[in-house]
Amino acid sequence: MDHVNMIIIETSDLHGAVLPLRYSSNTPADIGLAKLASYMKKVKKENEHVLVIDNGDFMQGTPLASYYFHMLRQEIHPMIVGMNHLTYDVAVLGNHEFNYGLDILTKAAADATFPFLSCNILNGATGDPFFGKPYIVKKFSTGIKAAVLGVTTHYIPNWEKPAHIQGLMFKDAVTATSKWVKYIRETEKPDIMIVSYHGGFEIDLATGESIEPFEKGENQAYRLCTEVEGIDVLLTGHQHRQEQQMVNGVAIVQPGYNGAAIGRVTAEFVKEKHQYKLQQVIPETILAADLETDERLVNLMEPYEQGAQMWLDEVLGTVEGDMRIHDPFQARLVEHPMIELINKVQMEVANVDISNTALFHDDSPGLPQKITMRAIVSNYIYPNSLMVIEVTGEEIKQALERSASYFTLIGQKPAVSEEFSHPKPQHYNYDMWEGIEYTIDLTRSPGNRITEVTYHGEPLKCDQSYKVVMNNYRAGGGGDYLMFKGKKVIKEIQTDMTELLSAYIRQHGTIKAEANNNWNVIIPSV
Repeated sequence: MDHVNMIIIETSDLHGAVLPLRYSSNTPADIGLAKLASYMKKVKKENEHVLVIDNGDFMQGTPLASYYFHMLRQEIHPMIVGMNHLTYDVAVLGNHEFNYGLDILTKAAADATFPFLSCNILNGATGDPFFGKPYIVKKFSTGIKAAVLGVTTHYIPNWEKPAHIQGLMFKDAVTATSKWVKYIRETEKPDIMIVSYHGGFEIDLATGESIEPFEKGENQAYRLCTEVEGIDVLLTGHQHRQEQQMVNGVAIVQPGYNGAAIGRVTAEFVKEKHQYKLQQVIPETILAADLETDERLVNLMEPYEQGAQMWLDEVLGTVEGDMRIHDPFQARLVEHPMIELINKVQMEVANVDISNTALFHDDSPGLPQKITMRAIVSNYIYPNSLMVIEVTGEEIKQALERSASYFTLIGQKPAVSEEFSHPKPQHYNYDMWEGIEYTIDLTRSPGNRITEVTYHGEPLKCDQSYKVVMNNYRAGGGGDYLMFKGKKVIKEIQTDMTELLSAYIRQHGTIKAEANNNWNVIIPSV
């Protein structure tokens, strides 16, 4: 054989999506691992040289995953069941792998038949990679050696609860990758060097323009391509985009999220004398819409799915009025009863009178007349708990300005700003507040849009301290709300917010769809 193709398969940001199903409506969708599985099995059947790699954020995100965390923690995670069945070679740690703490994560790693990798997440006591070896080398029958190094965005401490990452150190992804690629090249002498990085690009690959502050460091894929020597293939993720191209001679792929696509890199080797040499690498993505569903994997999910559907369909209470979300953008321009409800629950549980929350994504359906657990987890998709922190009036105003920058104007019409829509939608970073009255004036420039803020009918005092309840992600400064980072913590409510919402609805039985309109957005007159 003078010519050999190696196929590298990448999944990333699956977020618990196994089945081709949209849980909010229980309707079919072209997403999920079961769609991608048919392609993986076909590629493995037709090729001897195949690597299957998950690039992180696979454990959390769907109601199926939520059901597991709430009801079945002692069992094997359904994503691990699926990935074991598909004989993955390796999985890289993503930021959402830490959402339920290290006990859940280490159990998942123990249940997996493949290793978890990350070269820059270290055991704080020893300085070694948390899950042991940070890379694997797979040797094929032809003698070709493929090395896979795992790397994770080191920005996780800016988002995650400290208790969930206690004892870990997060090192700069570029520095760690450079160190390990050099080591692997020198000691293992692989024929192809693959880096799987749970992170994305800090620049727009089409224009070369920066899409986030360079010093932030959340996404560093472009630096990895241009500054680290010896990388042949860079698998990326985190940004939920679909990318496939060459950057500085490196093949890069990013396959979107929820299993809407799968990444593939074809590495072509030619035999020279007695050794195969890498000739070229070809990146591409394949849409799940073009693939068949793998029924074997669907059947493996059946015990989980039956329990999940019963759990999701439990009726918790009823709505008086209309609490459905008909237009998510409008729900951010004018206070919606769903947002009012979340803030009301947060304030009652925390026993404070100022709160903020977000409408996390554009698929939030709101609440139907009969409120089920399905409706709750379809709206509140993150495993957040609550924190009460002490902040000044000035810091509240800074946070309001940060939220107000969510909007831009196209002509005279309000729209989502580039900062909150690119490189991925960040609707979860636009907060709406309760307990204060405020106005956002879109006729003014970002940073100067909050024209008045009052508390109990009096102007908010910049130098006075206030107790505010918010989710743990925001309280840690997540979403570039750095004014909250490191603030005095008055109280922590460790119960998952979905549990708090369901308990509130059970207790009250009937929920009125109402909003007090304590904030408003001024738009230009046409």
